[in-house]
Amino acid sequence: MANFNFNKVILGGRLTAEPELKQTTNGTPVLSFSVAVNRKIAKGAEQKTDFINCRAWRTTAEFISRYFHKGSCISIVGQLQQNSWTDQQGAKRTTYEVLVDEVAFVDSASENRGSQSAGYNPYASEQSGFSSPAEDASRFEQVENEDDLPF
Repeated sequence: MANFNFNKVILGGRLTAEPELKQTTNGTPVLSFSVAVNRKIAKGAEQKTDFINCRAWRTTAEFISRYFHKGSCISIVGQLQQNSWTDQQGAKRTTYEVLVDEVAFVDSASENRGSQSAGYNPYASEQSGFSSPAEDASRFEQVENEDDLPF
């Protein structure tokens, strides 16, 4: 039987604090943050929320710190990592965090309060490389005869 390993985490939630970009001693950008994710609950039950620790590196860390703010909705794809150590009292400690591989916007431009208040709209193509659906549609060509299509 082939060796089968699979470690993928997909989260959708809100940032719990304003992201603060830091750098390692050799200058590599790193961002540690947490995402509040509501649990699926039974009808009529009290809502439960999990706070998931995440870490992003390099350009992903810079991207999150630039375009996301406290309370922003965020979608994350990454890997779960376990960190173990022994504390000063000799007790074994373990934490888990998601190492972020991919990140995506969830808020619409009008809901992205942090970017709006900062006067920066990451959804505007001239500022960030993202384009609106209307801008995307203007780049397509109308095909009159489908027989001319190569597929």
